[in-house]
Amino acid sequence: MMEAGCGEGGGGGGGRDERVPQWGVQETRELIAARGELEREAVGARRSARTLWDAVASHLREHGYRRTADQCKCKWKNLVNRYKGKETSDPENGRQCPFFEELHAVFTERARNMQRQLLESESGSSVKKKLKRPSGDLSSEESEDEEDEAEESGDEKPMKSRKRKAADKRQQSQRIAEKSRTGMSSIHELLQDFLAQQHRMDVQWHEMMERRSQERLVFEQEWRQTMQKLEQERLMLEHTWMEREEQRRMREEARAEKRDALLNTLLNKLLQEDL
Repeated sequence: MMEAGCGEGGGGGGGRDERVPQWGVQETRELIAARGELEREAVGARRSARTLWDAVASHLREHGYRRTADQCKCKWKNLVNRYKGKETSDPENGRQCPFFEELHAVFTERARNMQRQLLESESGSSVKKKLKRPSGDLSSEESEDEEDEAEESGDEKPMKSRKRKAADKRQQSQRIAEKSRTGMSSIHELLQDFLAQQHRMDVQWHEMMERRSQERLVFEQEWRQTMQKLEQERLMLEHTWMEREEQRRMREEARAEKRDALLNTLLNKLLQEDL
C-alpha cells in the first residue's frame, strides 16, 4: 500500500508517476520524534516551512531513512488528519490511530509552548504599547501644540477650542486603553477555552481507557466462568458414560454366566441319556 498523494516532489522525470515506498512503523516514529524535537527547538526562533521539513528529512537520513522534505510533510499531514479524526469521532467507535500517543504528546507540548508564548507576548506587547503610546500622543500633541501656538500667536481661536481638543485627546486615550484591555481579555478567553478543551480531551481519553480495561476484565471473568462450566459438563458426561459402560459390562457378564449354565445343563442331560 502506497502513501496517497505523496509524490517525490520533483518536477523532472518527464511526468513519470513515481511511487513512494510505504512508511515503516519505526520510521514513522522517528518522523514524529524529529517533528516534536523541532517544535521544542523552534519556540524562540522563527523557521520557514521549507527549512523545517529539510531539517526533518536530514534527521531521518541520520537514522538511515532516505526521505525528501515533501514526503515528510505529506506523511505528517496524513498523520495529523488521522489524529484529528480520532479526536473528533466517537472514542469507542472512532477510527484507530496507530500513533495516537506520540502525536498527542507532540500536540500537548505545542499547546504548552503556545501558552508560554502568548503570556510572553502579552507582557511584551503591554510594554511596547506603553512605550509606543506616548510617542504617538507626543507627535499628535506636538502638532496640536504647534497649532495652539499658531492660534495663540494670531489670537484666532478662543480658549474653549483648546479645552475641547484636550478633552478629545483624553477620550481617545481612554478608548485606546479600553481596546487594549478588551484585546487582552479576548486572548485570555481563547487561551482558557483551548486549555479547557485539552483538559476535556485528556479526561475523555482516560475514561475511555479505564472503561476498556473494565470491559476486558469482565470479559475475562465471563470467559473463565464459561470454561469452568464446560469442564464440569465434560466431567459429568464422562462419569455418565463410564457408569453406562460398567452397567453394560455387568449385563454382558450375567448373560454369559446364564449361557454357560444352560450349556452345562444340556451337556449333563445328554451324558445321562447316553449312559
